[in-house]
Amino acid sequence: MIALTEEGPPGGSWSIDGGTLTMTAAPRSDLFADPAGREGEQLPDAARLVGVPPEGDFTFAARVEVGFRSSYDAGVLLLHAGERLWAKVCLEYSPQARPTAVTMVTRGTSDDANAHETAGGRLWLRITRTGGAFAFHSSADGRWWRLLRYFTLGPEAAGRVRIGFMAQSPLGEGCTAVFDRISFLREAPKDLRDGS
Repeated sequence: MIALTEEGPPGGSWSIDGGTLTMTAAPRSDLFADPAGREGEQLPDAARLVGVPPEGDFTFAARVEVGFRSSYDAGVLLLHAGERLWAKVCLEYSPQARPTAVTMVTRGTSDDANAHETAGGRLWLRITRTGGAFAFHSSADGRWWRLLRYFTLGPEAAGRVRIGFMAQSPLGEGCTAVFDRISFLREAPKDLRDGS
């Protein structure tokens, strides 16, 4: 795994025990630039652990479990290249009280896309870089992967991308996300759409 450093506002906490990372989100913490937001509105922010990946293709994955308490609580794998240039794949608690795989890409403002609900418990999340593009996947078992999103952050992200972890609680008083089975490989799957 790459070296990680803490970024973002104070208030969250994290600890590592063996190969398990536990992160607790601060109350009302999030990374989201609302597309309906007003000019000059302050962006929400959240503490995160991120590091610079080596150049070239990579696959970054972890299994996440979240102690949901409020809508939009989530455990997140994150790509971050600037204040308004980032993307995340999440195990998030929907307003319908369902654990859901969610993706978001922010280039100035954020979009927000719910991919699929889960049965609860743990979910594997994965970020892949292949060439200049990224892919987000989820998996119930860490073996068969569902493509959720294929995208780019654009040329302005070149050389600025950091990857890592985050917990968020936009409406709540905080939540805890536990990441284990963390892996980082300096290669990408040959086919992003075939489940490998």
